[in-house]
Amino acid sequence: MSQDTPTPRIELYVRSLLPDGAHERQEAVIDHLDRLDREDEIAGYNVVVWGKQIAPESAAANTEEGKYILNRVAEFRQWALSSNVSLESFYQTSEVESEVTDGAYDAMVLPVMGLAEYHDGELAHVAPCTDGDVVHTIMDRVERLENGAPPALEQTAADVSIV
Repeated sequence: MSQDTPTPRIELYVRSLLPDGAHERQEAVIDHLDRLDREDEIAGYNVVVWGKQIAPESAAANTEEGKYILNRVAEFRQWALSSNVSLESFYQTSEVESEVTDGAYDAMVLPVMGLAEYHDGELAHVAPCTDGDVVHTIMDRVERLENGAPPALEQTAADVSIV
């Protein structure tokens, strides 16, 4: 990282039960983060395992883990709003039929993998995210970290000039 850019701390969120092919993608990202950590390009990383979904009104949402996940997702959404990007295609809400209660409830479907980048304790980037039609993937951000580059969102904003 350049002296002007703070060394980021990374949180990688991974789904516990994976669809086909996702395990290899998760392993590839973790291998990259390991290398970045060894080379002091990042200030370390944590891997947080989460499930496929969480129902905000459920008993699970009131556990320490449930509150943590809901708070992080709220933080990610606030960052997206202030950064003028979208996370909606990655954090969707779906209606789930309950066999126990014979009713339905809303649940937030969590992405297979998500990356949060913090600079001095402040959220600086979330991947994946979309900026218009452009998707900023986790691997895009990890590769930019390897090259000492800022998030593509910052790069795009820096390239815009006001006349």
